[in-house]
This record gives sequence, C-alpha cells and structure tokens, in this order.
Amino acid sequence: MSELHYLYGKPLATADLRTHNSDFQVQEILPFAPTGEGEHHLLHIRKEGLNTVEVAKMLSSFAHVHPKEVTYAGQKDKHAVTEQWFGVRIPGKETPDWQQLNSEQITILSASRHTKKLRIGALAGNRFTLTLRNVSDIADVVSRIEKVKKQGVPNYFGEQRFGNDGKNLVFGRQMFTGRKVKDRNKRSMYLSAVRSNLFNVATSERLAAHGTSVLAGDCVLLAGSKSYFVAEQWDDTLTERLAKKDIQLSAPLWGRGLPLAQAEAATCEADALAELIVDREGLEQAGLNQERRALLLEPQHLQYQVDEDTITLKFALPSGSYATSLLRELFLYQDVKELARKQMLAEQKSNEAQ
Repeated sequence: MSELHYLYGKPLATADLRTHNSDFQVQEILPFAPTGEGEHHLLHIRKEGLNTVEVAKMLSSFAHVHPKEVTYAGQKDKHAVTEQWFGVRIPGKETPDWQQLNSEQITILSASRHTKKLRIGALAGNRFTLTLRNVSDIADVVSRIEKVKKQGVPNYFGEQRFGNDGKNLVFGRQMFTGRKVKDRNKRSMYLSAVRSNLFNVATSERLAAHGTSVLAGDCVLLAGSKSYFVAEQWDDTLTERLAKKDIQLSAPLWGRGLPLAQAEAATCEADALAELIVDREGLEQAGLNQERRALLLEPQHLQYQVDEDTITLKFALPSGSYATSLLRELFLYQDVKELARKQMLAEQKSNEAQ
C-alpha cells in the first residue's frame, strides 16, 4: 500500500494503531430491521479477541446446526471490539437461549427472528471509532482531516483484502500460471485480490497523473448505486452534478468485455494497467465481467478528538470500503497488533531453525 499515490502528499505524522483492541471499534449498519418471524435468527453480537469465523463456529456448535447454516454479512478483525450481525437458520419453533453465550469475549446485544438468510455484503456500512496513540505531528493530521472532509480519500482496497503479507495476491497470480485451487471460497478470495490490486494501481496512476480532474470519456457512477454512464464530454451540467456529488468518478474492476471508460479516460486506465496483462487476462478467463468502483471514498460524519499525543477518530463508511484507506492519508501508522504477529512468527521460525 505504501507505493500507492497519496492524494494530499505523504503524511508527516507517525502514530500507533491498535495498541489495545479497544482502539479499533467497528459497528455494522444493517440496512433493514428483523421481521420478528421466520426460521432465521439474527444475532447482534459484540465480540473482542475472536475473528468472525471463530464466532460462527461457536454459534454452530451452540445451536447444533451445520456450519453452513451460520452466516454473516462481513468479516471483522480479531484484534478489535466489533458489533456484528450473524444469521443462524434453525427450522422449526426452537429458540435457543442465546444469552448463555455471553462471556468476556462475546455479548449478545439482541436476537430476533427473520424471514431471510443474512448474506455476505448485506450491510449499509460500518461505523468506526479509532484511537491512534503517540501521534508525532497533531497539526499535520488535523490539517489533513479538514481536506478529507471536503474531498475524501482514494478508495483503495485495504491491506486485509490481500491477506497476510499479500499472500492472496501471490496465490491468485499462481492460479493464472497453473496452480490448482479446488476450494471455491479460496479461489474467489484470490481472484478478488488480483482484481483489487488492478483497481488500486489504476486509481493510483489516475490520481498521480490528473488528481481529481475529470477526463473526457469518464465512466461515472450514480451516487449510491452501481449504475453508470459515460461522460463523453464534460459540460456545465455534469460538472455541477459532480460538485453536488450526485455522480462520482470511477476506476475499473477488471473483467471480460470492452473497458467501460472511453477516450482520454480509457487511455489513462490502459496505460496504468499495460504491464499487468497476465492479471487482466487471468480475470477475464475466470469469467469476471467489467465493473466499476468509485474513485474516491468520502467518510461520513468525520469527527476527531485530540488528547495530548492521542487522536480519536469517529466516522462511517459505506459497505465494501476500508478504514485503512482513510488512515493512510492522515498518518504513517504502525499496526501494533500486526507487528506483534510478525515478531511471533519470526521467533517461531528462529526456534524451528535451531
């Protein structure tokens, strides 16, 4: 991620992220209310020190159902305090006493029946409360926050999309050169990593060359939807719609078919991805189609609080976007929990070598 273009230049401030689990808090925003009836149980759970898959396994065991009957809308980090929705399908009238699951790591906030299965991505977004400590240049961070409020940040896919040490991207490229992957979920994850990297590269190159300026042939998204159209030429009406955020600039999610951008915008994207032909052809052969994703990410309700060398940020992001894409524009931060993980792995390898 460090090689990607910074919209406001490389940050001056260093900072520590996730010194404590409570420094990274996330609340999922469900776009609907449970119906109160049906064979699906919607559980609103606060967890700490557990990842999403671990909680799903606990629910499966507790409810005595097959693991495939437990679903969730999004995955959340282990080293954080997160409020997350899970779905458990239990045919019949049985209603487990979900409160028995309460522990130091899990709290059942609510449990309601629902008529439909909870599916991946079924979120309106997430609310974040992030605390960064040992911030070296408060003034620079505050200045950047004010710029972000006006214009947003590059809508990059975050590091977690690519797996620990970028292994998902590596495995995805290995699939294109003959590696067999039978597990459908892993295959999908690896393809997503390759596609996300292409988006990041195209976005970075576009912003480095043109900033947030418009280009003839831009493929623009209607705000809040996946619908798009091509702006063959930018006139006053389109420029005003962009200023009012009725439409958004976009970058490619690569796949089969002709690129959706045209003219100058298409040339810009083609130049950015010219050397990644194996990745592009691999995604096309895997059956993915051309799609678009917003070029910029605009955090909602962005607030901050300063306490000496500590800054606490509060904001909301739409589903599918990454808090780390905001953080990288504000700080040169180190993830304390990730550093500890890498140190532990290094010590294990050292002990094995001995």
